[in-house]
Amino acid sequence: MRRIWLVAQREYLENVRTKSFWIGIFLLPVILVLSIVVPVLMEKTRKPRHFAVLDRSGWVLDAVRPQLAQAAGRFVLEAPEADPNDPAAEERLNRMVRDEELFGYFIVGSDPVEGSAGSQYLSRNLTDTDLTDWFGELVSGEVRARRLERERIDPRLAEWIQSPIRFEARKVTVTGEAEEVSAQDRLRQWAPVGFVYLLFFVVFTAAQMLVTNTVEEKSNRIIEVLLSSVSPIELMGGKILGIAMTGFTTIVAWIASFLLITRYVPPMLGAPMTLDFSVITRDPVYLTSFVAYFILGYLLFAALLVGIGAVCNTLREAQNLMGPITILLIIPLFAMVPVGKDPNGMLAKVLSFIPPFTPFVMMNRAAGPPALWEYVATTALLLVSILVALWAAAKVFRIGVLLTGKPPKMSEILRWIRAPVGTVAVRRD
Repeated sequence: MRRIWLVAQREYLENVRTKSFWIGIFLLPVILVLSIVVPVLMEKTRKPRHFAVLDRSGWVLDAVRPQLAQAAGRFVLEAPEADPNDPAAEERLNRMVRDEELFGYFIVGSDPVEGSAGSQYLSRNLTDTDLTDWFGELVSGEVRARRLERERIDPRLAEWIQSPIRFEARKVTVTGEAEEVSAQDRLRQWAPVGFVYLLFFVVFTAAQMLVTNTVEEKSNRIIEVLLSSVSPIELMGGKILGIAMTGFTTIVAWIASFLLITRYVPPMLGAPMTLDFSVITRDPVYLTSFVAYFILGYLLFAALLVGIGAVCNTLREAQNLMGPITILLIIPLFAMVPVGKDPNGMLAKVLSFIPPFTPFVMMNRAAGPPALWEYVATTALLLVSILVALWAAAKVFRIGVLLTGKPPKMSEILRWIRAPVGTVAVRRD
């Protein structure tokens, strides 16, 4: 164990001393800060949208004018200074839009109470719908009031008739009681999706790092120096443990950065902070599930990939063999939304008992949560799968790590696995 720990320390220090490791650590927090700061700053520095209105109804503009002052910082009304029914007025406004003196302008039809005939919105930028949505809502409110007045309908009666039935969502607890659903509860419901992404990224990155380091040390003959001091099994165990420590360092740094940024950056910008993300990390179900399935998932894929790294001499060979493993990692992402919507459904339960998918699916189901027996059964299944994978990887690693030249075929790798310990079943077809 002491030698395994020494190899793990060496592997860990070699990774954390590199610039690329710290760039990767700080890149996510920087992106997160920018994703919060940039939209807020852009909104504050956004210029008001200047617009004009050709009111052919004769009353709409006057009706909404008192409400226009409330949005003076965002939208500014410019007087067209022309007869709304004069065709030359449209030509003049078109030129102003072309020259960017106006963002756009509205034409209100002659009888908006009867219908939308003749009403138009003209602008060079039709993807930004803030102006047309805002002004359209104001006009629709005034037109609706005129229609109710013409038909002699009480506005309160009309509002009552149009009011939909809304079902208040309440959650049934394990004690059978119903309680209100807060924003924090909805956050907890979908938080596992974020954990699955994080688990996928860290496992994939750490496992790929394991393959890359093994192939590089093998191609540079560093492996032979290391094997003069430790056995192949000790070297393999140390590599797996060292990369696991590297991945865990990354994930702790990311979670801590996320919590600090989401807690302190929005208030500094004057933005409201409505959600407390720390409630997720304080939840024992989420925290235990994530830590346990992160470790088990990493060990399973590390066992598969350390064997791949041992039989490859170049990174190109390793990338070709990693294709099937990558597919196994991607499939749980495709099932993420269906499993999140129905965490205790048939699809979720079936995928939970397929070892390569188990860590991701069970983490995704944490909001369910699954029954206790499912946690126990899937953990036992993962432990057995990890032991089998490590046993096979050890038999491949002890031979393949010193093998050079053309990579072995799958049939030869299977012979290595079936061969008794202490023999070397190497044969070229």
